[in-house]
Amino acid sequence: MADTSALVSKLSSLGLKDSPVEHVAVENNEQWAEALATASGLPSNYVLTKTLVFKPKQPKSEPIAPIVVVIKETTTASSKAIGTELKLKDLRLANEDVLKDVFQTARGSVSPFALGQVPQEHIGNVRVVIDKALLTGDAQIAFHPLNSSQTVFVDSAALKAYIASVEGLQHVVEMDFTAEPAAAPVPKPAAKPAAKKSSAAAKTEDTAGLNKLGIQTPKSADFSEWYTEVVLKSELLSRYDVSGCYIVRPRAYFVWQQIQEFFDAGIKGMGVKNCYFPMFVSSQVLEREKDHIEGFAPEVAWVTRAGSKELNEPLAIRPTSETVMYPYFGDWIRSHRDLPLRLNQWCSVVRWEFKNPQPFLRTREFLWQEGHCAYFGKEQAMRETLEVLTLYRRVYEELLAVPVIEGEKSEKEKFAGGVTTTTVEGFIPDTGRGIQGGTSHYLGQNFSKMFNVVVEDPASEAGAERAKLYVHQASWGLSTRTIGVMVMLHSDDKGLVLPPRVAETQVIIVPCGVNAKTTSEQRAAINDACLSVEARLRIVGVRAEADLRDDKTPAFKFNHWELRGVPIRIEIGPKDLESHIVTTIRRDTGARDAVQTDALETTVPLMMVTMQAEMLARARKIMDERVKIVLEWADFVPALNSKCLALIPWCEREVCEEQIKKRSTRDVMADEPENEREPSMGAKSLCLPYKQPENPPIVPGQTKCIQCGEDAKRYALFGRSY
Repeated sequence: MADTSALVSKLSSLGLKDSPVEHVAVENNEQWAEALATASGLPSNYVLTKTLVFKPKQPKSEPIAPIVVVIKETTTASSKAIGTELKLKDLRLANEDVLKDVFQTARGSVSPFALGQVPQEHIGNVRVVIDKALLTGDAQIAFHPLNSSQTVFVDSAALKAYIASVEGLQHVVEMDFTAEPAAAPVPKPAAKPAAKKSSAAAKTEDTAGLNKLGIQTPKSADFSEWYTEVVLKSELLSRYDVSGCYIVRPRAYFVWQQIQEFFDAGIKGMGVKNCYFPMFVSSQVLEREKDHIEGFAPEVAWVTRAGSKELNEPLAIRPTSETVMYPYFGDWIRSHRDLPLRLNQWCSVVRWEFKNPQPFLRTREFLWQEGHCAYFGKEQAMRETLEVLTLYRRVYEELLAVPVIEGEKSEKEKFAGGVTTTTVEGFIPDTGRGIQGGTSHYLGQNFSKMFNVVVEDPASEAGAERAKLYVHQASWGLSTRTIGVMVMLHSDDKGLVLPPRVAETQVIIVPCGVNAKTTSEQRAAINDACLSVEARLRIVGVRAEADLRDDKTPAFKFNHWELRGVPIRIEIGPKDLESHIVTTIRRDTGARDAVQTDALETTVPLMMVTMQAEMLARARKIMDERVKIVLEWADFVPALNSKCLALIPWCEREVCEEQIKKRSTRDVMADEPENEREPSMGAKSLCLPYKQPENPPIVPGQTKCIQCGEDAKRYALFGRSY
């Protein structure tokens, strides 16, 4: 059912007597109640409702199986209780993409009538849970008829008849929620978000918290939902009307620009030059390197039509650029004197096939840089591989205050078509999961042989036909995933926390102490003081901004800028003017200090340097504490389940790695209780760290792999990962 008129017509046939009530568009139940309070033509007895859409934990290969829960506004819906009733694990509120792609609706407009819009290929997987309390009594039941600017009132018989009429819908249950313990009431929007709100209450918001001012979901309650709230509400990203794609807003793009400037200076110092290649790849070229492209094949997006005309040959949109660039390396490199050829491009790539997008971490299009270089010998190519890896580490640690571990990928995890993949690996303590930060690859001669990138051997004897030598290559890439790692690590229940080096606004200046008794002259003096501080800080290179909005209270401004991660807030009030001081507040710790106004130019920059260093030090301390040396298999899974990474003596065999993943998957651990908020996938090798533990060291021929008992070669870092 694609429009409201068709829905109303069908509801009329099921017993609807009155036309929909028109009102302003609303975003949540509080606004809905206010809109109806001023409307006319309402029934004398009615109840508001909430329609929640959950999704269970399931393998990515399976089609999505959403659960539509229809309850009274006053009912608390426990996701755990619903999961128990349906025998499903780890229910979480569905994201905007599920609402759009499956139900063709959006937050604020969700109702059971969206079931009529579910495509036939999905409807058989949908489950519906109806609150029994809705089906008893004489009150009319209020719903939005596909948009939030209208309300229809139906009785329980019409509701049941409508759900029964949805073709292909097979799973409908009625559930008694009264036996569930009442959750804490959902707080109204306030100046400061309620950090202690229960996870049950957080999960029953029909808006998933996205329509309220502050962060509604605690980081400890539902990490995925918290993360989505932070990146959207802090204005790093906005949703886009193509599933899996997001708009990178100025606050996030500024972070990316800081990474660009830092890294670009680094590679230019190495002799790398920037270029740009087209995004389109012919199918013939893409398929020349089958081993390489096999890993990307399901993710390749194809252009098949121009206007109304089918293309003679489909064109792929680059998932990576080895096959785009290397045919031209063969044209440009004629002699060993043309080497090294060292190129980098800043661009976007498209990787299409996946079901669960995650902002910054897994999106269909993302920004990145990719370097591609050719050398005469292996030693030069490998040296560059490691030099770039060092730059990646510095991006994370010096700009983003994120500690990482440098190492090599296993044979199973290395880049397709490469010889050696080096990596920087991060750690997210709240989930206990590792995350790949950036990779730099030594490709050997694999690609030069495929694309015939050769030079003559300069050591050949004069006059003889010179032997042809294939060049050695390196490639490396870093993406906007960096921003997601930074957000997950540092941010909190108040919102985004930005390291000063990458914050678009480093200092926000807020006038305070203004009330009804404040004269216009006093207001002007405070505002002038704020503007003076802004100007003075900008002169010394601090990105400062004065918030002089006169329609917002200081408390509103505090929360507004805390949510957006501004590192330092300066407050200036009447008494501060008299005392020639200002008050500074750090976003990361909340520490408050009084600073003499004549010392601002030295104190504030030093405060930012201190904050940057302390953010990295705190994160490193936590990571160091949570990377455990594990010498017995019996301790391996418990370490993972306590949200740690494990350094283990390992044989480095692929078959052993597969067994480790299988044996450490939580679902097969019969004696381990399920935890809704912890990942259940098995452990994978994250890297073979360059910095190896020395206590105890690996003793060749004596130290054994903890999984299979074969001789261990090195310590390997294993963990559950993103």
